[in-house]
Amino acid sequence: MSEPATGPITTAHTALDTLLLGNARYLSGSPAHPNQDAHRRTELASGQKPFALIFGCSDSRVAAEIIFDRGLGDLFMVRTAGHVVDDGVLGSIEFGVEVLEVPLIVVLGHDSCGAVKATADAYSSGEMPGGYLRKIVELVTPSLISARRRGIEEIDEIVAEHAVQTAHLLVERSPALAKRVANGTLAVVPMAYRLADGEVRVLEAPALA
Repeated sequence: MSEPATGPITTAHTALDTLLLGNARYLSGSPAHPNQDAHRRTELASGQKPFALIFGCSDSRVAAEIIFDRGLGDLFMVRTAGHVVDDGVLGSIEFGVEVLEVPLIVVLGHDSCGAVKATADAYSSGEMPGGYLRKIVELVTPSLISARRRGIEEIDEIVAEHAVQTAHLLVERSPALAKRVANGTLAVVPMAYRLADGEVRVLEAPALA
C-alpha cells in the first residue's frame, strides 16, 4: 500500500489503497474518522463524488464506512442479504459507475454469512426456506455449486467463493461495467471481512489503473 491520497481519488489503484489503509487504521485501533464533520456535511449538500462503490451484505456487523475508516460522501453503498444480485442492484451499481463515475467496485463478503449458510443448509437437506428467503437462497446457489465443484466445503471459504463469483457476475451481467473494465477505467475487486478481528482481505487482485 502507498501513502494516503492527498487529492481527489480518481483511479482504482488509489481507491483500493485508500480503503486498505483505512482498514489498517481500524485494525490498529487508531481510526482517523475522516470527512465526518459539519464542514464535510455542508460541502456535500450540493452533490457527491464517492471514490468507491461497496456492494456488500446487509449484515449489521459489517458497516463499510467504519471498517474502512471513511466518512460522508466517500463510499456509495449497495447492500442486500448475501450481496445477491437482482435488477435493482445492477441499476444502483450502474448509477454509481455511469453517473458518479466511481473507479472501483468492492464486492464485500464476510465470514459466518447467514445467507450463505442458509443456502448450504438447503443444498444439504433438500428443503428450501419459505417466502422471499427462498429467492436469496436461489441467487446464492450458483456460487455454492461452484465452490462444491472445486471441493470447497467450509462455510467461510464458500463465502469467499461467493464474493469472487459475484464480482464476475456483475461484469458479465452489465455491459456498462464490462466496457469500463475493458478500457481500464473501472476495477471490480472481491474482498472478505473477518468479524472477529476486523481485517479485510483481497480475494482476487485485478489489473489496476
